[in-house]
This record gives sequence, structure tokens and C-alpha cells, in this order.
Amino acid sequence: MSTATPQKFEFQAEIKQLLDIVIHSLYTEKEIFVRELVSNASDALEKLRHTQITEKEIFDDKLDLEINVTTDDKAKTITIQDFGIGMTRDQLVANLGTIAHSGSKAFVKALGEGGAKSANLIGQFGVGFYSAFMVAKNVKVYSHSWRAAEPGHLWTSDGSGSYEIEESDGQRRGAKIVIELKDDCADFAQDWKMKEILERYSAFVSFPINLNGKRINTIQALWLRSKNEIKDEEYTEFYKFQSHAYDEPRLRLHFSADAPLAINALLFVPKENMEKLGLARTEASVALYCRKVLIDAKPKDLLPEWLRFLKGVVDSEDLPLNISRETMQDKALIEKLNKVITKRFLKFLDEEAKNRPDSYAEFYQEFGVFLKEGAALDFTHKDQLVKLLRFESSLTEKGKTTSLTDYVTRMGADQKEIYYLIGPNRAAIESGPYLEGLKARSLEVLFCYEAVDEYVMNNVREFDGKKLTAADHADVKLTDLPKPEGALSEADTKALTQWLKETLGERVADVKASDRLVDSPALALNADKMMSPHMRRMMKAMNKEGADSPLRVNLEINPRSAVMKRLFETHSAAPEKAKLVAEQILDNALISAGLLDDATPMVARLYKLLESV
Repeated sequence: MSTATPQKFEFQAEIKQLLDIVIHSLYTEKEIFVRELVSNASDALEKLRHTQITEKEIFDDKLDLEINVTTDDKAKTITIQDFGIGMTRDQLVANLGTIAHSGSKAFVKALGEGGAKSANLIGQFGVGFYSAFMVAKNVKVYSHSWRAAEPGHLWTSDGSGSYEIEESDGQRRGAKIVIELKDDCADFAQDWKMKEILERYSAFVSFPINLNGKRINTIQALWLRSKNEIKDEEYTEFYKFQSHAYDEPRLRLHFSADAPLAINALLFVPKENMEKLGLARTEASVALYCRKVLIDAKPKDLLPEWLRFLKGVVDSEDLPLNISRETMQDKALIEKLNKVITKRFLKFLDEEAKNRPDSYAEFYQEFGVFLKEGAALDFTHKDQLVKLLRFESSLTEKGKTTSLTDYVTRMGADQKEIYYLIGPNRAAIESGPYLEGLKARSLEVLFCYEAVDEYVMNNVREFDGKKLTAADHADVKLTDLPKPEGALSEADTKALTQWLKETLGERVADVKASDRLVDSPALALNADKMMSPHMRRMMKAMNKEGADSPLRVNLEINPRSAVMKRLFETHSAAPEKAKLVAEQILDNALISAGLLDDATPMVARLYKLLESV
């Protein structure tokens, strides 16, 4: 250490203002100072690497290009040392005493526009450095320039408005920052705490980071490497590290783009949908990086909400960061990132569906609900998403699905609508009365089993110019079928429907002969066009207002059914018994429609009917 008297300087006015902002309001998390100082150390090492190419004589040239972090919980200190470019006395004044001469900023400018990318520089040294004062009582910077003829120096400040510089003997090349922590920030000197912060923010810095002698950043930034040179095991290791996962990824997408933005992305689809397991809503977890330094581990606006199941990394050199590196200045740029990445992932899924249908089917079974959410809510990507939806249908085997695109190719020339039915499972839909009329006319029907399906269909509304129509909707019009022999005459049918309407009273809005029934005696259609049976059940489950309003349905009967022919004979011969049968037929139809709220009266009625057997 030199015995020369330290020279005292006042911070530039702008620096005093900046210090006040940094210490009191700029950063949301104090731990950010570690990321800033490590990033600055990485910058300094990158500068030296570039200088080694152009200069023959480098001071202390045998030192490894690495970053060493040391903690001392007893002394409450943190030391961050790099063996990078270092600073002279004048550079210490210019870079740490003024805001106008940032070392990294000047270096990028000197390299020129073309050289900035190869330099891999992050941030501005003259700004991020001051984040140390959020946690520090005192900061010391020991530095020696790469120039051998320059002496070493010590820069000291408590951040209150001034700093001192003095010569310091025995310094290695680079910069060593010693932070004496405030009492309420002493936990940052704990080894485990520093390890956690370094792994979160600086795990992919290009140079080795050692914490108390142990290497921290052992995982490479795979997203910046060529896909051809990465093994599957490396991808899996990276996925587990970045996502804190124990399983292997189901799918991965690794891509880069230069236009309209410089992007390197590595995205993973997990093996399982955690929301499907009944766990809490998944949080967005595709991390946003700028040149390998973490900006936000869970950025909310980087991807649309329906892609929240994705894991991975997006790195863009084009992010214009403000001085905290926490907030992007240009929200429009984030929106561009959102569109580019979303479009690329949808293209990836489309390719997966075409080239590896079995793999896509497994993915869809687990994560299809997210695509449905997107199809219903994301107008920008709706068309692409709807093409990716899959459903079982009346023409597929159990467990096999079809796309809307394929459905349309099978439609007859006269068919104008795409039909679907909502039910708890395939067996329930196939055993119900609503399918038989469409099957008799060779009309394919999509089967929808999930609670979200009705909402999706109502929002999507049409595909390829064809309207999506619920097959159990009262307004469905079907072509006439040849009338088989043995049906009730038109006059008898009219008489029976009129008697049923009078007998069932307020429980039915209308009774008529059906053109959609083949075997079943009757079916019930909700007379309320604004609320389907499925919607009514959901509202009742959520205790929503209006769910308990009196139910009125349209009852359609099958004049060919033996039950209806027998009822016609009985309604005049034994009116009391016929009334019980009529009410039972209605309740049976309500059960099939999922509209019977209380079965107690039906049970009592069945016992009465059994008495007359």
C-alpha cells in the first residue's frame, strides 16, 4: 500500500442524484447489485480478451480470465474480483465519478457498430456499479490497468457525496471491489445466499465465476450454441437446471432469428401439465435474458397468458434496458418479441402435428386446454390455434382425434355447419338421443368432453367459413329422412303433442314431433337460447344468479317409437296412468340433457307406475 495521501473528490452532481435514486427507489430487489457487479466484471474480462488481440504487452498476463467472489459473514464483507482490463487513476475518476464517461459505453463506441456483438458487452459500468451502495456502508475498488507502466489505485467511498483515490501497491490486473455491508444487509455475506443469487442471475456468464473457491456457473448458455453440436443429454440437463425440474422435457424448440429482432430462444414443454393435476395456476417461467444476463425470471408480457406452461430462455441483444436493467424502456419491443416467439412456437406445433402426429396427440392430451384457452381469447393467433385443436368424433375410434381441417374435408357438398356435442364422455354422448338423427344422415359430430369446450366453441364460432353448431341446439335443422312404416299418423301425432303440452303444463315451452330422433322416444331442448344445459350446470356449481330460475324446455317426440304409440293409446283409455308416463318421459329426456335438478319426484312417480304393472 502506498503512503501517499489520498486525494478527495466530490461526485459529479448527476452522480449524486443517481446515487440517491439507486439507493432509495431504482431497484425493486437489493440483490440486483450482485448481478450488476458480476456483469461489469464480465465486461472487463471481455475488454481484456479483445485487447490481448491487439496489444503485445499485457500486465499480469498469466492470470486466468475469471471472476472470484468471496464472502466473509463475520466481517460482513463481499469481495468481487476480476482479472480484466482494469482502470488507471484517470479512468477511475471518469468511470466512477462521472456519468458521462462510462467505460463500457466508450468501449462499445470505440469498437464500432459491427464489433459490439462480438464483444458481448453488458450494461454500463458507470451506472450499475452504484447499485452496491444499496447494501454498502463503504465500497473500495482496488484496480490495476492492463498497462504495465501504470500504478495500482484504491478508490473509496461511502456513497454520501464524495470519494477518495490513492495509489495502492501490489495490485493484480483488473478490479477488486470490497463491499462492507450495512447491518440490515449482512445476510448477503452468507455463502448460501450469495450462491443462490449468482445461480439465479449470472449462471450463464461466459467466464468462470468462483464463490469462495468453488465454481458456480457450470451450465452453458445452450441457447447461443448451434443445435447440431448439442446432445440430448445436454438439453435435458439444461432444462432441469433452468426449470428446477426433475422430469425430462416432452418437447423442445431451439431457434434463432435476426429479423425483425435478434433473438436466441430455447423453449421446453414439460412432461406434465401441473394445472391438470389440480395444482395452482402455472406462472409464466420463460426467462428473459440480454446477452446471457438475466433480466426477468418470470416476465409476464413476454408470452401470451395461454403459453404459461412453457419453460426456457429467450435472449435478445436488441433490448434497450434502462439503467436498472430491470425495466425495458420500449414496451413495443417486448410486444414484438411476444409475436415473434408465439408465431414460431405455433409453427413448431403445426410441424409436430403433421410430422409426428402420435407425439402431438400425447402433447395435446396434456396441454390442449391451453391451446383452447388461446383459441377462445387470443384474436391475433386464433386462426393458427384453431387448426391445432383436436377432438374425438362420431367417425373416429375411441381415443383417436381429428382436426377441424380434416372434418371439413369429409363434409358433404350441402353441409354448411360443423356439428359438436358436449358431454362428460364418449359413452354418454353416444347413448344420448341427440346424436342419432345426425348419424342417420351421415353427419359427423365432434365430441367435446372438457368444461372449457362450450366457451371455446362459442368464441371461435366458425372455421373455414363453416359455422360451429351445437347438435343439441333447438335451432338445428336437418334434412327429412324417409318415413318408415308404423309411425303415428300426422293427425294422431298432432293430437298427442297437444295433449302432452296441456298435461305437462309450465314444465314445457313447446312439444312437437322431432326430425332428429330415430330410436329414442323423446328428447329435451333447452328453451333458453342464452343458456345451454352445460352452462346452466356450471352456473349452479358456482352458485351464480339465475342458475335456479324455473326450467322450461322444448320437448320433441318420436312418432315412430313404440313408447309414443303406446302412450297415444293410453292417454284416452287411462288418462291418470298416461299422465304419469308423460311426466316420466319428460324426466328421462331431462336426464339425457343434463337438466334434471331434483330426482325425488321422479322416484315417487316410478313407484306409482310400478304399482300398476
